[in-house]
Amino acid sequence: MKIIKEIIVGTHNSGKFKEICDLLPKSIKKYSPKDFNIPSPEEKGLTFEENSKIKAAYFSKKSNLVCLSDDSGLEINLLKGEPGIYSSRWAGKKKDFNLAISKVYKKMSECKKNWNIYNKARFVCSLTIYWTSGEYFTVSGYVSGNISKTKKGENGFGYDPIFIPEGYDQTFGELDKKIKMSIDHRFNAYNKLKHYFTQL
Repeated sequence: MKIIKEIIVGTHNSGKFKEICDLLPKSIKKYSPKDFNIPSPEEKGLTFEENSKIKAAYFSKKSNLVCLSDDSGLEINLLKGEPGIYSSRWAGKKKDFNLAISKVYKKMSECKKNWNIYNKARFVCSLTIYWTSGEYFTVSGYVSGNISKTKKGENGFGYDPIFIPEGYDQTFGELDKKIKMSIDHRFNAYNKLKHYFTQL
């Protein structure tokens, strides 16, 4: 494989874009789909891995660049894995995660009134690196934890304010960014393919 000098990070989500760019070496030039006016593809996959590959292939072909694309979401045990691959779609067309979080609490309350005892969950991230030759590599990372009783913290994005990772008593929305970035699902996935970006 050739040394990667520039890459398109395949997401329109500004929070994801920043987190992925922060994981990548500073020497690599990063582009957003917005730089090329490339819209998002339709995500027809049934798994995080499938949707990650769909996006990576699409953005790579549209930009003629190596692409690193993410598909990620929250799986809640009590809700049998929901919202899962529909995590972003629960936020509606306006990507209002206050709406999505309200839906989580409503559904959990409908399942069990004392849902805070049954609040196990995990974040999942699938990352795909896709080369212009059509070769690709997909990995997944996870972080387990619990759903908090209330929304807490202003850091992060998405469901971060209601997710407490195992071993901590603060949500991702409250934790320092450097701590979150060293334990979360995206970091754990990236560690499995970072060798592609650290060639000498």
